[in-house]
Amino acid sequence: MTETGELTFRRVHRASPELLFDCMTTPEHLTHFWGPTGTTTPIGNITIDLRLGGVFETTMVNDADGSTYTMRAVYVEVRRPERLVWIEADVEGGMRTTITFVDLHDGRTEVVTHQTNVPAAYLSAEAQAGFITSLDRFEVYLADLNE
Repeated sequence: MTETGELTFRRVHRASPELLFDCMTTPEHLTHFWGPTGTTTPIGNITIDLRLGGVFETTMVNDADGSTYTMRAVYVEVRRPERLVWIEADVEGGMRTTITFVDLHDGRTEVVTHQTNVPAAYLSAEAQAGFITSLDRFEVYLADLNE
């Protein structure tokens, strides 16, 4: 068994928990920001069955060479608008992602992404930097929505 770790990312957005939850669970939203810079996730490559035991699957396409990366997960908790949890069984150890939407009661929401059973490859500075670009893309998308 390889070493696994934990990662936590926090962002504060000027949006309601409901809108942020919907952005994370609707293909029409996800297609605009899912994946690191340099990738796209066409709407036809996103499957969401938003219920306990439901499938969450995305296939990102590398803009440079057309290679693809599929993420397959199963929802283990769906509580709109507070919490979303999925497990990627294909990732060694079953990586678990928990997204918590914390209403700051001033028009802003803190989004906390906590991952456990994270494989070593995902813990590298390069992998984390890539993930952070997807959070940046989400922020830009939300700014466009709020205009």
